[in-house]
Amino acid sequence: MNQFENTAFGAGHDHIFLGAGHESNERKTWAVIALCSAMMLVEIVGGNMFGSLALVADGLHMSTHAGAMLIAALAYMYARKHATDSRFVFGTGKLGDLAGFTSAIVLAMIALLIGYEAVSRFLSPVPIHFGEAIPTAVVGLLVNIASVWLLSGDHQEHSHGHSHGHGHDEHAREDEAQSVSAPSGVFVLSIFEDGVPPVFRITPETSNSKLDAAAVSVTTIRPDGTRQPFAFADRGGYLESKEDIPEPHAFKATVRLSDGEHEVEFEEHDHDDVHEAAVRDHNFRSAYIHVMADAAVSVLAIIGLVLARGFGWLWMDPLAGVIGALVIANWSYGLIRDTGGILLDMNPDRKMAENVRHVIEDNGDKVLDLHVWRVGPGHMSAVVSVATSESQRSPSFYHSALKRFKGLSHVTVEVNPTRAAA
Repeated sequence: MNQFENTAFGAGHDHIFLGAGHESNERKTWAVIALCSAMMLVEIVGGNMFGSLALVADGLHMSTHAGAMLIAALAYMYARKHATDSRFVFGTGKLGDLAGFTSAIVLAMIALLIGYEAVSRFLSPVPIHFGEAIPTAVVGLLVNIASVWLLSGDHQEHSHGHSHGHGHDEHAREDEAQSVSAPSGVFVLSIFEDGVPPVFRITPETSNSKLDAAAVSVTTIRPDGTRQPFAFADRGGYLESKEDIPEPHAFKATVRLSDGEHEVEFEEHDHDDVHEAAVRDHNFRSAYIHVMADAAVSVLAIIGLVLARGFGWLWMDPLAGVIGALVIANWSYGLIRDTGGILLDMNPDRKMAENVRHVIEDNGDKVLDLHVWRVGPGHMSAVVSVATSESQRSPSFYHSALKRFKGLSHVTVEVNPTRAAA
């Protein structure tokens, strides 16, 4: 008989899968809305009072900017208020991705409109009132800089999931790399696990360091005394173990080189290393991209207007518009791709799925079916079907084994007992 059980690690059974910075990002987004709305009113009122069409136009543009921010803010608010609503089977963590997808569509439309207007001005140039246009663009840039400052702090657009190591081990964590000094040279023994099952890598640190795969081996000694040998293959510039490293990564290791043995020790790393795509808050990212897009357009507009006024290059103004449209379109595409994948339950962290599989199968069981997907920023869910010949292993056994993965917030396990081979 199958045993079926589900649990939520860290989030309890309320299925609350909001991002760690949810409330902070919500406050920042409302602050940007307040700033843009105030600027919008000043420009529209001032433009009407002083007869400046450029000010009125920029004020109306600022209203679209505030509207885009409003999408993000309302998504944060709704997700927070309905986080415990049982009607949402896996919580409201993905509402931010839906808002990000919507904002990306808006960005794409803005890029099309800017591109259309720029091409129209190439074909039919219009007079430019430099005295009004340049100051307006500068004011818009200042507002965007202030918005970027308000949104700064938790933005993860350019963050990386791993610290960079040495040479070919650029995806090995620094706390999973040990230096080995030997008469034949200095080497780095590291645990490499970027999108693949964990393996050892040995990389020369000095130019005179020589490695012979046939003469190199590593034996791990775990706290319970269990030993496991690892043979190595030459990958061109570094050696890689032929066997995968079981979890957890807490053990002493004896490194055998051609000139002797060396002892190193690895400590269990914190398993909150969810891939960047799994932890990124796409709702906040969309708000940030809107601000950056506006700032980029303002910078390009100022450059185009200054060159057009200084050298008479009127074509520089629409050219700046075309460049701005292409930049915004590129950002929009990236946001649509990432949020669309999450909304379709694409697995953003293949390493997590492989680690789950290895933890279960390293215990001698067989994974029959495994699905891992994102249910909110920094929260992954897994459904796993296991075949085991150990009759005493219930779903709770596997829940305990998988609790080491802090990014895995919700797990459902089906256990299928099998008859042990004779």
